[in-house]
Amino acid sequence: MKFIIIDELLKNPRTVIPAKAGIRNILDLRVSGLRRNNEKWFFLTFYRIFTVAFLVCLFATSAWSGTRTVIDQVGRSVTIPSNPQRIVALAPSITEIVFALGQEHRLKGVTQFSDFPAEAEKIAIVGSYVNLDLEKIVALKPDLCIAIKDGNSRNTVQQLESLNIPVYAVNPKNIESVMETVVEIGKLLGVHEKAKSLVDNMYARTERVNALVLKTKYRPRVFFQIGIAPIVSVGAHTFIHELITRAGGQNLTEGPIPYPRYSREQVLGMAPEVFIITSMARGEIFEKVKADWSRWKDLPAVKNNRIYLVDSNILDRPTPRLVDGLEMLVKIIHPELFDKH
Repeated sequence: MKFIIIDELLKNPRTVIPAKAGIRNILDLRVSGLRRNNEKWFFLTFYRIFTVAFLVCLFATSAWSGTRTVIDQVGRSVTIPSNPQRIVALAPSITEIVFALGQEHRLKGVTQFSDFPAEAEKIAIVGSYVNLDLEKIVALKPDLCIAIKDGNSRNTVQQLESLNIPVYAVNPKNIESVMETVVEIGKLLGVHEKAKSLVDNMYARTERVNALVLKTKYRPRVFFQIGIAPIVSVGAHTFIHELITRAGGQNLTEGPIPYPRYSREQVLGMAPEVFIITSMARGEIFEKVKADWSRWKDLPAVKNNRIYLVDSNILDRPTPRLVDGLEMLVKIIHPELFDKH
């Protein structure tokens, strides 16, 4: 009988209770029922409040973790996605680095002359790195653009940022800062360990070249031609100058002007022992330049058959391939260090 009364009271407080149940029992049962209803109400209310609070925290955390603020290599504070998926590389060197990190699937746009590796040529082009096409960039809906200080227009960068497209700028100036750039881009893309491994390899190879060059005090006079008409070489504040010096050569055009111009007579007067030619020109034009210099039989580089044609991309792009260029140059400038005895 007791269980029937409890059940009826819980279902319907107006239930008529048999007299023999007793007043005390009836009161006890009503109080018990009210207590249970109150407990049930409290539990449901607490559950609802907790659920709402949890969801608010969850969404807030998701929103917070969706972006992060970093300092780029020119000292600017930039808010970027935590995991960017639609990247536009605003220079060929940046394209190379993203590929070297194995993250090419994130690249949605690149600049003209992004030709290494070959797969990069299949990606949409957004102009040249000195003349970017803003409309093409915006149409690709990037969540991150990576720019380079030495080349990209500051005005274009500011326009992209005004459209809420984050732009992270890199500023490589020598081999060490190229390594730093690789590490920073690795962090942006969440592949820090891959970047560290790549940089460790670059550093080890650079140190091997340093040790090799220390074996000789001889510093051959090097003329490095990067422009055909007019004749253009490289000054002190260039990647190529650094590579020549590290490879144990004396850059004949070292000076404050990054890319100085010379007449033919001036070059002949320098009497270079090693003559290296590199430019955007290829094929027959490339060979013709070499043939023109080879006519000057009194030139030390001609006498010793030391005029070389090399690929410019591994010497003037701030990418991991700079180390390939360094290793190539030390073999050109100091072949005696590699002679087999």
